[in-house]
Amino acid sequence: MPDAIAQKKFSCPSCGGEAQWNPAKKLIVCPFCGNTSPAQAELDAAGNETIVEHDLVAALRGIPDEQRGWQAEKISVKCQSCQAISVFDPGRVSQRCDFCGSTALVPYEEVKDAIRPESLLPMKLSENQVRDTIRQWYGSRWFAPNKLKNAALTDIVKGLYIPYWTFDAQVHAEWTAESGDYYYTTESYTDSEGRTQTRQVQHIRWYPSAGAVDHFFDDELVPASRGVQSDKLRKIEPFPTTKELVAYNAGFLSGWVVERYQIDLVAAATAARQEMNEEMEKLCAAEVPGDTHRDLQVEDDYSGQTFKHILVPIWLLSYNFGSRNFQVVINGYTGTIAGEYPKSWLKIGLAVLAGLAFVGIVALLSSHR
Repeated sequence: MPDAIAQKKFSCPSCGGEAQWNPAKKLIVCPFCGNTSPAQAELDAAGNETIVEHDLVAALRGIPDEQRGWQAEKISVKCQSCQAISVFDPGRVSQRCDFCGSTALVPYEEVKDAIRPESLLPMKLSENQVRDTIRQWYGSRWFAPNKLKNAALTDIVKGLYIPYWTFDAQVHAEWTAESGDYYYTTESYTDSEGRTQTRQVQHIRWYPSAGAVDHFFDDELVPASRGVQSDKLRKIEPFPTTKELVAYNAGFLSGWVVERYQIDLVAAATAARQEMNEEMEKLCAAEVPGDTHRDLQVEDDYSGQTFKHILVPIWLLSYNFGSRNFQVVINGYTGTIAGEYPKSWLKIGLAVLAGLAFVGIVALLSSHR
């Protein structure tokens, strides 16, 4: 991807604010959100400093038109209910949204073709395997209504490809904190009966500490789907994107519905940076010596930041029961399943009564000993 040349000004890829070159850190630093990006300072012919920046926004804007689109004729529709944008072969007629079942579908015209994924994870599980997985999963849900278990819900399971962003970064973190070591003293006190007793009292001896942690983030995953509930996706991760991806080929998607990303590169990069920062804080906290610590301060230095736009396979079961919509999601490569289901209040009531009866029996037996 071509470099973007920024002279004097640079837009922060996280918040859009005007970031500045920091000579001490040799990084572009945003004064508003603290985001940092690697950069390389150069001098132009007039001797003025310019910045060659390999940032995510510049990469997005620099993607040429030949790397956009799906390499095959596709039709796009947008669901007015869940806002998912589905992309499928022109021969298919879609009457309901594959994600939520709504009939409120309208044609979706791209202002500019979507960035084409550079790689994808091929669908590995067959439809029959998925149906068996769902039946077993429902069979283990004791509180599910019998009516639900007997329903042929597997008849509406759908295979889909959904969008993800992945991010790599090398992070060097400098941390400072106050470490605390426990020590104990013996003190005397008078109990309720007027007798003198002794007890051990815990104290903390505080002292300053500092250190550094280096960590490489390899394929930090950020889902870009609107049609699948994000908490369900997190439960079926990880997708083996570090080793099992294959180069994008429109043939892999033939006959499958693909969701177009609606979480763009800037928003995904911001989410990834937040997750990385939280993970670095945990890693630094684990390095602080002593029994406890306080006032942990972490300064992160990011370098070697890269990203990919990929597609991953899932199987999705979306259905209405009563007045609610439920989703069950299966990782199309590993078979991991996550979902929600309606609860039978009758079964919950019986379980509560059984628990109370058990407690009563135990109490009765204890009273006769």
